[in-house]
Amino acid sequence: MIRQKKSKKIMINTILSVLATIWIFPVIFTVMGALKGKQEYNLGNIWDMPKHFLLFENLGYLSKGADIYQGMLSSFLYSFSGALLSVILAALAAYAIAKLEIRFRMFWFLLIYCGTIFPFQIYLIPVYRGFAKLHLYDTRAGMILFYTAICIPFSMFVLRNFFMGISNEICESAKIDGCKDMQILTRIFVPMSKAPLSVVFLSQFTWAWNDLMFGITFTKSSNIRPVMAAISLMGKAHVPALLVGCIIASIPTVLLFIFLQKNFEAGFAYQSK
Repeated sequence: MIRQKKSKKIMINTILSVLATIWIFPVIFTVMGALKGKQEYNLGNIWDMPKHFLLFENLGYLSKGADIYQGMLSSFLYSFSGALLSVILAALAAYAIAKLEIRFRMFWFLLIYCGTIFPFQIYLIPVYRGFAKLHLYDTRAGMILFYTAICIPFSMFVLRNFFMGISNEICESAKIDGCKDMQILTRIFVPMSKAPLSVVFLSQFTWAWNDLMFGITFTKSSNIRPVMAAISLMGKAHVPALLVGCIIASIPTVLLFIFLQKNFEAGFAYQSK
């Protein structure tokens, strides 16, 4: 029995090690390419180790010929605002659907959740035309509004499932003590839901930050364009600098994951119950 457990553990660890190696391999390739110069990258083998350390030269190219840093500021504004607002609105909707005595609760749940059923590509033309008519195209307000709206359905789905698991006796006890519905949400449900709230915020922030399709469709100005759209417009003129831009653009999401890692793991444990 003990041998079977050990062999099973070794097999699982081996599979996970292989998957981790496959997952991290593109990262190694990206770092190696970012350290090379333009000529060395174009004329040499992409698998060769860099002969010269030209990272700062590539960073200088980004500062002069690309809008990566301006794009990162724009993306941080869109991602943070969109994720925060969507979590707040989704928490209100999830609490109402899960715990309040409202009519047609399942209808409102399905109506909001259906935003995740259809492919996101079908939103391109309707939203583009709507933004053009409302003068929201190529504006920061339009991008924040869009990312907030598109992140609400998934956020509401996760939070509603968590709120359903909280005992109704807690709500009843709070009402006996004189708490209103909003006080129950802010003073009881929100502190109990720090883990799933962190998970939802992290996932929606990461999605908005990595989005290319909507960012490149709904913007055209360099000061409005998000970072992924700015990177995509660099082309292949200077691939090492492009790889450096990809590494820099990934730093905020990595830092946010590290900051919320404990809550992220706890949130998965809550969702699995």
